[in-house]
Amino acid sequence: MSPRHPALALAALAFAAVLAQGPGVLAQSPGAPVPAAAETPLYTPAANPGAAAQARQLSAAGRSREAAAITAMAGTPHAVWLGDQTPARAESEARATTLDAFRRGALPVLVLYNVPGRDCSQYSAGGASGSAAYRSWIDAVARGIDDHRALVVLEPDSLALLPRECASGADALGRTRTAARYSEIDYAVRALEAKPATDVYLDTGHATWHTVNDIVPRLRQAGIARATGFAVNISNYNTDDANGWFAHLVSACLLYTERGGDSADCPDQWRPRNEARAWLTAHVGTPDPAVMKHFITDTSRNGRGPWKAPAGRYADPQEWCNPPGRGLGARPSTATGDPLHDARLWIKTPGESDGACLRGTPGPRDPERGTVDPGAGGWFADQALELVRLANPALVR
Repeated sequence: MSPRHPALALAALAFAAVLAQGPGVLAQSPGAPVPAAAETPLYTPAANPGAAAQARQLSAAGRSREAAAITAMAGTPHAVWLGDQTPARAESEARATTLDAFRRGALPVLVLYNVPGRDCSQYSAGGASGSAAYRSWIDAVARGIDDHRALVVLEPDSLALLPRECASGADALGRTRTAARYSEIDYAVRALEAKPATDVYLDTGHATWHTVNDIVPRLRQAGIARATGFAVNISNYNTDDANGWFAHLVSACLLYTERGGDSADCPDQWRPRNEARAWLTAHVGTPDPAVMKHFITDTSRNGRGPWKAPAGRYADPQEWCNPPGRGLGARPSTATGDPLHDARLWIKTPGESDGACLRGTPGPRDPERGTVDPGAGGWFADQALELVRLANPALVR
């Protein structure tokens, strides 16, 4: 994180020895011992009302263990999402959240999700009406945060899914909107990082979407130089190992390009790891983590890793969309044992639907589940039960 985080200095003492074994080694083997950093308590907002309703129903049916698991999941620290509200409402909610977190001595995680044209106007369609409206909205959120502590996850998918990559974006208008997207994200970084206790993390998608070589130029163009770092795996299911390896490669490549290198030269996440480590040793060395960009990961639903659809079954498997048989991942924590990994977080609220997943069929049922999935953000009771039953590590013993 930025220098205002004292744990960084302690972690830096062990970083050189660890990185000598190669970025990502912490996800694979103990490596050099990393001094334990003091854990920062994370903020738990009010639960989705659907969670309480489901727990009551389970309890009434005599399923007390499952009811307790749903309650425990809902009571675990997770992010507060802001988007679609008016500027006044967004300011009020940001202020209420950061004030409540301050009173509890906890760090709130705010996800800002209101960039124009978000999600290519698909499952999570919405966002501000244009750049000027977005800047006003960001200014309002910044006023709400004021001088209170906040960890801000800035616009999931905004850089991994640019307007030029939307179905109707491969034309001059798509290029114009993409340029506006970069400007909008850069403005948000400047406005929010100007706050004395706010740390901003930009979007990278997930570890099996864009290559390191592709996402690094996007981060640079969007203002990563002024941000604390970047986020990996938001609302996705990739394993901790895959996320950590990808993130370390991104951080190293960002430093390499900052020194004048070309991101096309950086090893991507698919290169054999021993080759990637050798390249990093030769071209990046063992820098102080204070000069590198840090990262956070979303572990809310990755306890069983990603789902792979049966081969040939669906025209569009939508493996990211309410996949079956997934479980909660590692509990949120700022004590990761990795000097670049600032926190494991539950960014996506587990139990909330990804949307109506039709997988290339006419619908309305999700053909993999045989049910009509709730709209994006709606409480999905069946999935919530899967997540707690298959949690890794276990949620309720």
